[in-house]
Amino acid sequence: MLDRQLPDGDGLSLIPKLRARGNLVPVLVLTVRGDLADRVAGLDQGADDYLAKPFALEEFLARLRALLRRPANMQSDIVRAGRLSFDFVNREASIAGVVVDLTRREILVLEALLRRMGRMVPRALLMEAVFSLDDEVQPNALDTQVSRLRRKLTEADGGVTINGVRGVGYLLRETP
Repeated sequence: MLDRQLPDGDGLSLIPKLRARGNLVPVLVLTVRGDLADRVAGLDQGADDYLAKPFALEEFLARLRALLRRPANMQSDIVRAGRLSFDFVNREASIAGVVVDLTRREILVLEALLRRMGRMVPRALLMEAVFSLDDEVQPNALDTQVSRLRRKLTEADGGVTINGVRGVGYLLRETP
């Protein structure tokens, strides 16, 4: 929950900072600023919901329940990590506003890594995300896809790295 009127400024300024770090925590804005323009600004800044004071407790609780029903990795359609932005709806990656040309399988790898950003993604999970049961998959097929994706993100200065843990899986992180 976030109020727009904080002692040190507008609370909306915190939302893009959270999203830029890949933090997908649901944000419910509670504020006395309930004009249409204020609500639109709050949602456009990345808030998941916006509720003007005064409000009925029942509505507040219903909105919290609705936010909590959403899968944790789908709070936002766009995830940012480093300079990389990924639009889950359009399945499109961009770096500093420039679309990165990725193959379908590279997009599937990136999508799976971003859904678990900062955590190890097991090889088996990546294999399921990238290849269908009908695909004839070579033993190094996943490594090849990850290597190509890693090269493209590095060449475009995406501000992220993909680290492998031999025989276990991969991990996507923002570069310091």
